[in-house]
Amino acid sequence: MTDMTDTVAVAGDRIRSIIERIERIEEEIKDLMEAKKEVFAEAKGEGLDVKVLKEILKIRKQDKDERDEHETLLDVYMRAMDAPSAAETSKAA
Repeated sequence: MTDMTDTVAVAGDRIRSIIERIERIEEEIKDLMEAKKEVFAEAKGEGLDVKVLKEILKIRKQDKDERDEHETLLDVYMRAMDAPSAAETSKAA
């Protein structure tokens, strides 16, 4: 019975250690997120558009092929929306 108690104690200590590490990391993430908000507030205070900055961050995370594909699809979709529909074309005729 002593072996099982020792094993549980060791496992419990290990679990506690992991949980405490995760809690510290979560606190660091919280601090970093607050710092990120402050940087965005600073940028906004300087007249920069935060939405655009966030879009730039998103784009920079993509690799070149992914970015090119996204830009191509965006262009195709925008052109499709601007093109006259078949119903509009038949009305004009």
